[in-house]
Amino acid sequence: MPQVQRNQEIITKPLSGAIGAEVTGVRLAEITDATFAVIREAFHTYCTLVFPNQFLTIDEHVEFAARWGEFSISPFVTYLESHPAVLPLHNRGKAGAVTENWHTDSAFLDEPPALNVLSARDVPVGGDTMWSSQYNAYERLSDGMKAMLDGIRGEFTGARLASLVGASEVPSNFHPIVRTHPETGRRALYISKPVDTLTRFEGMTAAESLPLLNFLYQHSVQPDNVYRHHWQNGDVVMWDNRCTMHYAVHDYGDDVRDVHRVSIKGSVPR
Repeated sequence: MPQVQRNQEIITKPLSGAIGAEVTGVRLAEITDATFAVIREAFHTYCTLVFPNQFLTIDEHVEFAARWGEFSISPFVTYLESHPAVLPLHNRGKAGAVTENWHTDSAFLDEPPALNVLSARDVPVGGDTMWSSQYNAYERLSDGMKAMLDGIRGEFTGARLASLVGASEVPSNFHPIVRTHPETGRRALYISKPVDTLTRFEGMTAAESLPLLNFLYQHSVQPDNVYRHHWQNGDVVMWDNRCTMHYAVHDYGDDVRDVHRVSIKGSVPR
């Protein structure tokens, strides 16, 4: 496991053997360009970063997220009128939860989000979020499986989200099942929940594709490839949507859960 790293006052502590690190000794609302460079390096190393006790205002949240690039806006969801890049995530009840499965966000877009920044404003006991490393998922495949998947694309769909709002048009896109991260150059498995958000391989039927999609899905989220975060008010957590999947647990009944998300636009997966 990587060791605790110190850069001046910034302390980066790994949170699991596979993915995630806690970053302390920094106030995100007041960072310099030099501090941001340290955070960026840690982000590319650990893929998911946790910043406790930040308690960002909405403007501070937006300002920090803007350092990472252009905002990404997804269909079928409603953003704050005062801050059109900020998506408020509230308790919609377990039946209305759309993230209680392993997935990558908005992969049905031409240019899916590169990363997400969440700010916890009022969170209950429970409501954990888990992340899995898609770098590890790819690297743990056999050479034969890697060769077979090379160049194969999958059809990612927004059908589940569209159905929740009664939309008649369902967006979809074909993207590589194995993608190369545009900044690190590392290869990662790029999948999402079969059937609901990833329907089939290009040139194959859904029935033909499903057994292998299910294998890849289960392979990606073994316990030794996962970090599970217990939210606290004031937490800021960000993750790389290009090399992780995540799962938001709904085990908090009707309790209040108020979290804000800002997403950063990515590029066409290659």
